[in-house]
Amino acid sequence: MLDESPRRLGELSVVPEQERADLPRLRERLRQDGYLYLTGLLDPAVVLGFRQYYFGLTGSATDRASYRKVLFDQIVPGPEYGAFCAQPAIKGWFEWFLGGEPFLHKRKIIRQIAPGEDGIGTATQAHYDLVYLREGSDQVLSAWIPLGDCPVASGGLAYLEGSHHRVLEEEAAGRLKRPAASMTADLPGLADEYDARWLVTDYSAGDVVIHTAHTIHAALDNVSDDIRLSTDIRYQRSDEAIDGRWQNHWHDQDSL
Repeated sequence: MLDESPRRLGELSVVPEQERADLPRLRERLRQDGYLYLTGLLDPAVVLGFRQYYFGLTGSATDRASYRKVLFDQIVPGPEYGAFCAQPAIKGWFEWFLGGEPFLHKRKIIRQIAPGEDGIGTATQAHYDLVYLREGSDQVLSAWIPLGDCPVASGGLAYLEGSHHRVLEEEAAGRLKRPAASMTADLPGLADEYDARWLVTDYSAGDVVIHTAHTIHAALDNVSDDIRLSTDIRYQRSDEAIDGRWQNHWHDQDSL
């Protein structure tokens, strides 16, 4: 259970409207905070339309095996998901922010967490993305996108405040050459170790959070009555080193 004291739990900071077009300020905010919480970056109708498409295909799946077949054989490699992830509001934003041609990593996934699905093996444990992407640029940026409204109770993403600064220092010193694995499921213990707060919020359809490859984050358990649906995708400049292991679609043998 998260420690809900003000020392250990806080709220994500929204990028103010007056800063949205200020590229130097945005880059400095990302350097300082490790994330950019962009409310309403996407058209909610587009997000909800894709959500409807997703459930239209998975709704007839009666067991986990048939669900995974629909997910990995139809949705993940399908043109609808590809178009959603490369829509101008996303790809165009990355082109502007990165200052060059953006490259979308092909290995991306949709995560569906039903009420009552919780604990280790379901909720994404605390980690930072670089441990999975070491064969390419460390300037990869991840976009976490809730596919529908996602209040805290639904198990959205939580960020460990300021964690990227320590990760950057320890990576540079060679002390964090971790294997490709999560750090821990003990979120309160990690907050104590870093003397930091977990930052959470009630996400809405259309919101996007951009985070660096060094920012520690985790998903919360879904203790609501609704399905939590989200996707996480990764962009970088196309002229920087690309981790070739991430250039294939997820398939049925992969862990979600």
